[in-house]
Amino acid sequence: MLVEGIALGWVLIVLGAVLLLIEVYQPGFFIAVPATVLIILGVLLLLGVDILSSPTGLIVGVVVAMVAASVTVWVYSRLTPGKKPPTTLSRDSLVGLEGLVVREVEAGTISGKVRIGSMEWSARTESGSIPAGRRVTVVHSEGVHIVVKEIE
Repeated sequence: MLVEGIALGWVLIVLGAVLLLIEVYQPGFFIAVPATVLIILGVLLLLGVDILSSPTGLIVGVVVAMVAASVTVWVYSRLTPGKKPPTTLSRDSLVGLEGLVVREVEAGTISGKVRIGSMEWSARTESGSIPAGRRVTVVHSEGVHIVVKEIE
């Protein structure tokens, strides 16, 4: 069992290292925790802790894995920037919000563009036209576009 444990320990360490490399090149925190846990369990196997068949070893393995996962989450939260993840506004939640016309908005077409926050929306007006650079408010939404009126 000792030779099998050592071989399995190395396999777990290498697999964990590969997952960490993937996390480095495609960050998103999806595989950092399992990668860390695999590495820690591999080290335990190399140290001779029988996490596969011994009840005591199994308990040690589970506790160490939980601690490793918790520490990984804590460290990752300290390394990532403190900004909130981007959210997408639905067109129905835009009613009443103000925006800036970035491409002229006209009554007969939805080719106009309005920036609300960091997103641009196709827009039209109920009458007339609103040139770029003017402030508008969202009156309602229709299908895939919004209807706006100029703030006076």
